[in-house]
Amino acid sequence: MNNYYKILEVDRDASSEVIEKAYKALAKKYHPDLQESNMKQEAEEKLKLINEAYEILSNPNSRAKYDATLKQSEVSEEDFNRLSEENRNLYNEINKLKNYNSRSTYNTTNTDNNTQDNYYEEDALRRQQEEYQKQYEEQLEYQNQIQQAREKAYHDAYIQDLKNRGYKIKYKKTPKEYFKNFLALIITIVILIALWHIPFIHNFFIKLYEENGILQYIVNLFT
Repeated sequence: MNNYYKILEVDRDASSEVIEKAYKALAKKYHPDLQESNMKQEAEEKLKLINEAYEILSNPNSRAKYDATLKQSEVSEEDFNRLSEENRNLYNEINKLKNYNSRSTYNTTNTDNNTQDNYYEEDALRRQQEEYQKQYEEQLEYQNQIQQAREKAYHDAYIQDLKNRGYKIKYKKTPKEYFKNFLALIITIVILIALWHIPFIHNFFIKLYEENGILQYIVNLFT
């Protein structure tokens, strides 16, 4: 998620005047006409972000909505420290179990009298290690889900705000989407051709064409 304050290089509590001055300075700095030829494209992308950031932060209403969304998308310092500590503890426990498991395996090869006990102990340690690993992976997945949900919420709120202000949102289609549309068109044409060769369907459309003057006019426009 873009941080418009960082893009404009201002603090989150910056005044409107400071934001405007920062915008003008950056817009001039990254104007494509002032760049070398090999830097023009990068400058255009940077300027696009600068304009987008200023458009949101210069309007009190859109800025208030953005600030609220930004706050929701950020993990508090307390939560971040807690999650980091939990991850470190899990990681340390996994390493301890690995080291202990290695020592236990070494002792097993050198102590015949405790072979059976060590086998069960190793199995228990292995299961415990797998459980810690599973918890660690689940914790990471949970953090990723939270981040994705917050990014989606920000994106939806931003798009809705643009729509409320009268902007038309157009999404650039990917090559995959173009291919899907082309494939759907080909399949539709093949189905229509196959249906056309079925006698009763063929006769139905011929009769419909002969009895409908409007349909004849439309067909004649394309023939």
